[in-house]
Amino acid sequence: MQAIVYEKYGPPEVLELREIDRPTIKDNQVLVRVHAAAIGAGDLHLLSAEIWAVRLYQGLLGPKRKVLGHDLAGTVEAVGDKVTRFKAGDEVFGTSNDAGAFAEYVRVPETGLALKPSNLTFEEAATIPVSALTALQGLRDKGRIRPGHKVLINGASGGVGLFAVQIAKSFGAEVTGVCSTKKMDLVRSLGADHVIDYMQEDFTESDRRYDLVLDNVGNRPLAACKRTLEPGGIYVAVAGAPSRSLRIAIAGGKNAIMFISLPNREDMRCIKELVESGKLTPIIDRSYPLDEVPEAIRYTAEGSARGKVVISV
Repeated sequence: MQAIVYEKYGPPEVLELREIDRPTIKDNQVLVRVHAAAIGAGDLHLLSAEIWAVRLYQGLLGPKRKVLGHDLAGTVEAVGDKVTRFKAGDEVFGTSNDAGAFAEYVRVPETGLALKPSNLTFEEAATIPVSALTALQGLRDKGRIRPGHKVLINGASGGVGLFAVQIAKSFGAEVTGVCSTKKMDLVRSLGADHVIDYMQEDFTESDRRYDLVLDNVGNRPLAACKRTLEPGGIYVAVAGAPSRSLRIAIAGGKNAIMFISLPNREDMRCIKELVESGKLTPIIDRSYPLDEVPEAIRYTAEGSARGKVVISV
């Protein structure tokens, strides 16, 4: 099969299109014929390894897992002996713990998949899994969002942020999104009640207070972010640099949480239902073929995309 492979950490130029063996599956895994994949922040981190913790997971001197890509949508090719929820020919979307989606085939744990929403294309479905799961778990499980809550989403125009705005609105919250000037209209179009241009205003210096802050960026001091909370409010940070995780662990207190999302059957089904009910809409900026993954990653890293960048396989 064809796949985008990298043997060393570095810029997008280290990625190459190669012919490699099709992956084999274990009893609890599903082999998916990939129709589309999406680029996420995790792929950028795994490629560059500029965050030292990446090397602890991926390999000190070079990547152990040589194919990037976590988010995907496609057709089930085969299932392991213990898989009960899927069969060959099913149209699915999901996320692979070991990456590998920038290829014609990928193996995925059964828990990381759901049937593709009937109202989406494969490309649209591929944009959803990791970002939407992170938004859902951050708001609902860690932030304990409730109807009427005042919620601020820092990084509202990013991969997680675009879904977080919509999910927070589906819970009946009053949503404030923080983003750049050129993306304010996009964030408003997804339902944000208020939009702050971070290039003009620092949300931590305002008198406005929030029941929940979901921080996808980490570009403001922790103490300043906590000052924006109402009594009993919660600050939830999507996992980023280890130094930031350490600061929250040491000085965060009970109302500051750092987390990493984990796929599971129930939440994948919840995301599917939100999409099919019209409460969650994916946004695609542009699409690239498999052999142009290096250019797609380069474009994503620039930060100008208005929505997700997709790979058509």
